[in-house]
Amino acid sequence: MPPIASSFNDFEDLDTIGSPPSASARDGIWLLDDDLSILKALGRLMYSAGFIVEKFNRPAAFLARLKRARCSIAILDVWMPQMNGLEVQACLRRDSPETRVIFMSGRDDPRVRQTALDAGAVAFLAKPFEDEVMVQLVRKAVAD
Repeated sequence: MPPIASSFNDFEDLDTIGSPPSASARDGIWLLDDDLSILKALGRLMYSAGFIVEKFNRPAAFLARLKRARCSIAILDVWMPQMNGLEVQACLRRDSPETRVIFMSGRDDPRVRQTALDAGAVAFLAKPFEDEVMVQLVRKAVAD
């Protein structure tokens, strides 16, 4: 495990995980979920697959970071208390149209799924999902 980089103040207790030597900046993956255990597990999964990862548990912190850094792929939870993932996706379309979005949700509502995909999401996974499915989706999104 690499040393943990210092976190930004608005990330609460979350850390930004540094990249392994083989990863490149174009592979920047941002994770947004209000469930800290999901963030931790998904962060470990992405790191083990060789990706740069930044974790966020609040949409406001995620969007504020977007003003200072580039997000290649956003993995977003749909249902969060302050702002839902579809609203975050709309901000990304406006402020970072090149960002590819992958959604994950504990409630697989077909209407929400279709709304996300119609708005440009590259995938929508229902929790729990297989780790390898997420890794393959991210690899495909990076390659596109």
